[in-house]
Amino acid sequence: MSDSSGSSALCSMLQQLQSRFTWDLQKEDMDMENLSTRLEEHIKLPLGRPGAVALSYSFLAYVRYLQNQPEEALSLLLQSEQKTRECYGEESERRLIVTYGDLAWLKYHTGYYLESQTYCQRVQDILKKYPSSSSTVLHPEVYGEQGWTYLKFSKSFYPKAIKCFINALEMQKDDSEWNAGYAIALFRTEWNKPEPSEKPEDSAAIKQLRQALEINPDDAVLLSMLSVKLGVYKKHEEAESLVEKALKTDPENPHVLRYIAKYLRNQGENDRSIDLLERALKRTSQSAFIHHQLGLCYKKKKIAEQSSKPYKKQMVQQLRHQCIQNLEKAVKIKPSFALARADLALMYGEDKDFDRAEEMFQHCFKMFPELPDESLRQVIHQRYAEFHFYHTKKPADAIDHYKKGVQLTPKTWEWKQCIKKLKKIADGRLSEDEDDSLAYALLAQVAKAEGDMEKAAEMFEKALDCDENNSEYLSALCELRMNLH
Repeated sequence: MSDSSGSSALCSMLQQLQSRFTWDLQKEDMDMENLSTRLEEHIKLPLGRPGAVALSYSFLAYVRYLQNQPEEALSLLLQSEQKTRECYGEESERRLIVTYGDLAWLKYHTGYYLESQTYCQRVQDILKKYPSSSSTVLHPEVYGEQGWTYLKFSKSFYPKAIKCFINALEMQKDDSEWNAGYAIALFRTEWNKPEPSEKPEDSAAIKQLRQALEINPDDAVLLSMLSVKLGVYKKHEEAESLVEKALKTDPENPHVLRYIAKYLRNQGENDRSIDLLERALKRTSQSAFIHHQLGLCYKKKKIAEQSSKPYKKQMVQQLRHQCIQNLEKAVKIKPSFALARADLALMYGEDKDFDRAEEMFQHCFKMFPELPDESLRQVIHQRYAEFHFYHTKKPADAIDHYKKGVQLTPKTWEWKQCIKKLKKIADGRLSEDEDDSLAYALLAQVAKAEGDMEKAAEMFEKALDCDENNSEYLSALCELRMNLH
């Protein structure tokens, strides 16, 4: 066989492998520095289910490959193989399909073609020993590892993670690991501000968290996640019992502490939440999530202090600065953390540091093409509108971004805030001038966003009565009338 045909055959074998090298994990979709830091901490803190550390070694190996550190990547993959064997013993072979696939690709990229071929053969030997039901169906261990990979590497991959865990559960419906992975993926993707008419039974995340806990009732991370979800639906009695059980089961796990702290913050127990988050930071100091949560706790304490009569200005300033400090740490640890950036920018505005606020908001807007969902873009528009509404006193800019927020994901908290402010601005303008065309146009856009097309048309007609030559209002009215008839 010639070198070219041998190389072609090896490339063909590699392309057929299930591996992080073939799962379309693009560098630009990840926050490499933050991901690297988190994985290093996971390896230092051997938390969670069996096999989690072995996976963290494999994840970090792929990150090191992307960072042009192939020697460290190889060392990490070999450690992953060793940890997998230690954890699963005789059951480890199917757990090594992806690891050997990664090793085959890494050896190929570093020019060790014979060793690459050896790892390809190892995968083939395992697949022959444990054949799947068809050539298009993967082993559940492979679906599971793919799911964890997507869940760990980027928020933009979460929908793919859900599909992977569903595939694994179709083959092993009572497996505790796949049930846990599916529950976590749903928890991270499901909206946390349900409509008043919605019940806990309507939540796919709550249903799956319960399912996973039936199989593994002492999983403290799942217990803490379920407490957060139940708190959203005001099921406080059950949520409190889950909090107590989770803290008793795994009292020093930073992942448990951060979710329970979130539950407590949502219930207004900011001091207890801060205590737990500070405890969590002692074990995982480089957590952007925890610093963001701490920032939000100090913000809520600040708001509570401001609502007291009379309030202590020095205390408000101190709490504001504690909020800013933690948000700055969150952004420094994870530069791609758009939500923390938007919250920080708004706090700079409140602190009268308008230049830094504007700079931070503009950074957020530049991130728009990279943001995985429009709800984050909506958050940034809403925060920027608040910045101009409350701090710079530029109503035209505030209106522009409230309007942009309304055009995005409906029924979210931010959407409702944009609706509320547009109504307030319109009502305020009409109280001063009952022939204010802009005010009627704003009410028309609000009505349209709320689905009341007849009222929207009526408001645009009033706007045109006040400004009959406005082509924008006329065009909007014509479009509405066409849809109504």
